[in-house]
Amino acid sequence: MSLNIKRPNGTEDVLPKDVYKWHTVEKIARETAESFGFSEIRVPTFENTDLFLRSVGETTDVVQKEMYTVKAKETEFTLRPEGTAGTIRAMLQNGLLNDALPQRVYYILSCFRHERPQAGRLREFHQFGLEMAGSASPAADAEVISLAKTLLDRLGLRNIELYINSIGCPECRSKYQEALKAHFGVHEEELCDTCKERLVKNPMRLLDCKSPICREIGKDAPIITDYLCEECSGHFELLKKYLTGLNIDFKVNPRIVRGLDYYTKTVFEFVTTEIGAQGTVCGGGRYDGLIEQLGGKSVPALGFGMGLERLLLVMDKQGCDFIAPKKCDIYFATMGENALEKAIALSHELREFGYFAEFDLMGRGLKAQMKYANKIGAAFTAVIGDNELENGSVRLKDMEKGEEIEIALDEKFRNSFESIYFNKMMDSLEDGDVLAAFGTGKEND
Repeated sequence: MSLNIKRPNGTEDVLPKDVYKWHTVEKIARETAESFGFSEIRVPTFENTDLFLRSVGETTDVVQKEMYTVKAKETEFTLRPEGTAGTIRAMLQNGLLNDALPQRVYYILSCFRHERPQAGRLREFHQFGLEMAGSASPAADAEVISLAKTLLDRLGLRNIELYINSIGCPECRSKYQEALKAHFGVHEEELCDTCKERLVKNPMRLLDCKSPICREIGKDAPIITDYLCEECSGHFELLKKYLTGLNIDFKVNPRIVRGLDYYTKTVFEFVTTEIGAQGTVCGGGRYDGLIEQLGGKSVPALGFGMGLERLLLVMDKQGCDFIAPKKCDIYFATMGENALEKAIALSHELREFGYFAEFDLMGRGLKAQMKYANKIGAAFTAVIGDNELENGSVRLKDMEKGEEIEIALDEKFRNSFESIYFNKMMDSLEDGDVLAAFGTGKEND
């Protein structure tokens, strides 16, 4: 009996025909982050469960419903549900916060949450994220938001709206929470069971509930911006000033609280309406108390996370451009053992110089080999048989134009191929693209 083996629900396979899209996003994300002074960090896939209980918050949906936790003997581990907690733990444990501040790191990683799978929401998903530690200035908030906006623009995304809010510091937030308790307390019997618990432990989580009844009750709830202290209000006003100066459009949404407990002051989201209900493609904010909460000194910090699956959904929906996958530069069709040996040697030499060279490994006939070369999109083909070996030359065929050029099968083969290949690339580029492809700096003059 055959086994019915399928991937786990809520996960996806990224096949070779699609992985170039991921490469596009990852490449542009890395280059954008590094242009803002961020360096890559890599952290474990799982952490001690206590890390997430202390940072994410025991009353959040993530901790209460979504974490994947496993016990190994006496130790309890959790697959990371988000990137910030593990990254801050790594910065603390490895002494990064003792170096010059601000510290700026970015990451590309997988996260795990037990949720109902749907478009843009998986149980294993991937994030590009970054953290900046050391600056309490609203200019740092504007810098991080600007980075996110720059990345979305470079990816070619359109119709993405930025929403910002301030959820204040613990002092002004405590007054706001009392106001929320008063508002929702009148409707306590109507609240869902989760929100009844939140009403006691963390009233701000009430604003994040997806229950239609709770959302309706929350429509007329007090807004946090009416309760900000002077310092938090001033911070928020400066952020708005800096964003305006950067020509970054935004809307203030006083209902944004974000889903994790560690946030303070600035919170923000980049949202689209083009992929259904899961429209947040980037979310982040400031978490000035998290580092101290995890055992470090009082160091302000902020960051964001972008779901790569959601980014790709929007890019596909909007017809954004992706970096084209690498195709075969030359395919050697062979007839006979001696020809195969020559093709192996030529392919090896070309690969040493970065070319994508391929030859037959399936023992196909010549017609089938040429059909295969056409299928994989080979730019050039060269048929090698006994006659070619005896004459010491081969006819190189441009598969797009159908033109053939005879070149010698000697030690200058690579040089001859490079010249032909270069001319083809020049012919296929518009004048304006040539400089972009081959460099315009003085070092190339």
